[in-house]
Amino acid sequence: MIWCKQMSKYVSYEQSGVSINANDEMVEKIWSSVAGTYSPRVIDLKGGFAGMFRLDYDEKLFKKNYKSPVLVACTDGVGSKVQLAAAIKKYDTVGIDLVAMSVNDMLVQGAEPLFFLDYLGVNKLEPAVIADMVKGVAAGCHLADCSLIGGETAEMPDTYKKDDFDMAGFAVGVVEREKIITGKNVRCGDVILGLASSGLHSNGYSLVRNICFKKAGLKMTDRIDELGGEVLGTILLEPTRIYVRPIVKLLSQYKVKQVVHGMAHITGSGLVGNVPRALPEDCDAVIKKSSWPKPKIFPFLQKTGPVEEDEMYNVFNMGIGFVLIVAEDFADSIEKKLKQFGEKVYRIGTVISGTNKVVLK
Repeated sequence: MIWCKQMSKYVSYEQSGVSINANDEMVEKIWSSVAGTYSPRVIDLKGGFAGMFRLDYDEKLFKKNYKSPVLVACTDGVGSKVQLAAAIKKYDTVGIDLVAMSVNDMLVQGAEPLFFLDYLGVNKLEPAVIADMVKGVAAGCHLADCSLIGGETAEMPDTYKKDDFDMAGFAVGVVEREKIITGKNVRCGDVILGLASSGLHSNGYSLVRNICFKKAGLKMTDRIDELGGEVLGTILLEPTRIYVRPIVKLLSQYKVKQVVHGMAHITGSGLVGNVPRALPEDCDAVIKKSSWPKPKIFPFLQKTGPVEEDEMYNVFNMGIGFVLIVAEDFADSIEKKLKQFGEKVYRIGTVISGTNKVVLK
C-alpha cells in the first residue's frame, strides 16, 4: 500500500505569503514605542481606524498662540539608503531619517510639526525587524516634538525581494498665517547662515553606492583610513539631523519682526538646487565654499569616484543641512542664539541682485 500525504484543497493567506499572526505580534511589539510619542493632544484610541489629534487641547493656550492657523503637510521617503540598512540588518536609524525628511521641509515655511504617520512595505513581516524600524521613527518623532499617531505595514512578497523594504512618511504641522515664511521678504544684503549636517543625510545614495561598492569594491564593514578609521556602514547610516527644536525656538523669540526672511532644507540637488527655492526671482545667493568645514565623507567620495566638484555641490549637502536667510542687522543675534541652542552655525554667504541662482565661490 502506498501512503500519500493528503493535501488540503483550501488555500490560505499565510500560504500566499502574508501572516496575520505576525502582524498581530508586530502591533504588540511597536505599541510602547508609538504611545511613547503621544502628547496630551492625541486622542488615544488603540485599535482605531484613524489617528486623532486636537488642535485646541488647551483652549486658552490655543487662542493665545493662533489667530488664523494654517496646516502644513509634507511627505517623503529615505530613498536607497534603506538598501544599506538592509545589507547589514540595521533598522533602527532609517526611521529617524524618515521623520527628518518631512519635518525639516515644513520648518522652511515656519511650521511646527504636530503629528506623523508612516508606511512600511516589506517582503516578509518580521515583528522584531519592524519593531526596530518603528523605534527609529519614534526616536525621530521625539526629536521633532511630534506624535506618531498612525501607520501602515504592508507585507508584499510578490512586490519586494527577500530582505528588501521601503518607507514613506507623512507629517502635518501648523503655522500662524501671518507668520508663514515664503522667501518673499528676502532682499539684497541679507546674510545666509548654514547649520551643520551630520553627513550625507538621506540624499545622493545612488551615487554613493556606485562609488563605494561598484567602483571601489568596498564593504559596509570596512574601516576606512580617510574616514578616521570609522566603519563605512556607520558613516553611511548616520541619521539625518532634525532641526525642529532650534528653529522653532528661534522663531518664537522674534514674534513681532520677521527677521528670518527665508529658509531651505538642503536635500537632493544640494545648496545649488535648494537655496534658490527660498529666493525671489531677482536675487542670487553668493555662497563661499571655504566658509564651513566639510565632513570627511565628502572629500572621500570626491576622491574615490572621482567626482567633479560641481557635481558634488549639485548632489550632496556638503556639510550644510539647513539654511536661513536673515536680515543683516539681526544676523549676529540670530547666529548667537542658534549657537546657544547647540547648533554649529556658519556664515556661508550673502544675497545679491540676480536671477534666482546660487553662485559658488
